[in-house]
Amino acid sequence: MSLTAEGLTKEFIRETKNTNRFTAVDNVSLTLDSGELTVLMGRSGSGKTTLLNMLSGLLEPSSGRVSYDGRSLYEMSDKQLSRLRNKHFGVIPQGQTAIHSLSVMENIMLPFALYGEGGAEDESYARELMERLDILQLEGAKPAELSGGELRRMAIARAVIRKPPVIFADEPTGDLDDENTIAVFDFLKALAGEGAAVLVVTHENDAKPYADKLLTMSSGRLNECE
Repeated sequence: MSLTAEGLTKEFIRETKNTNRFTAVDNVSLTLDSGELTVLMGRSGSGKTTLLNMLSGLLEPSSGRVSYDGRSLYEMSDKQLSRLRNKHFGVIPQGQTAIHSLSVMENIMLPFALYGEGGAEDESYARELMERLDILQLEGAKPAELSGGELRRMAIARAVIRKPPVIFADEPTGDLDDENTIAVFDFLKALAGEGAAVLVVTHENDAKPYADKLLTMSSGRLNECE
């Protein structure tokens, strides 16, 4: 399995006195491979999240191509792309995205519920994930009862419940303490060791020791570190 980007560029239109075009990502090419954890670092505004959103099928590029196992993401219909993302991509977004009317288990199982799927075996795997992430005791709790670190670990479990081959993590430890930061990076590294292609977008230096491939981004341009 591989996910490949070729010549990705994303421009936004904005009204200013000097220009109405802003290039957030500028001619980026990269490949995410199975079994590797790729860390992408850069300051706020460098284009990291925009690139992640294009790679994960959330944001169509202005130009360039994203291919997953030879299939071009943005040549698919919306229905085809949504289905592919649900089954093959796990996305851990910035901030808290819990549905507060649902329990922890129901939040984690949501990717199955969207398509009327999920059974006893999937719930068993959800409990396995919760145990690995040390939130099993919170299975029936509502998000309002959870700490920030517990909410983040719940979001991670939800992102990987379908055992996706590709995992995208956008600032997964940005609001966490040292203990939770280590737990999250350890878990993502373990998923890469189990065969997933993992992309972590972050400004945290704590991520560097976990990287199989370390990239930096500045002004929309990508650089690979030695």
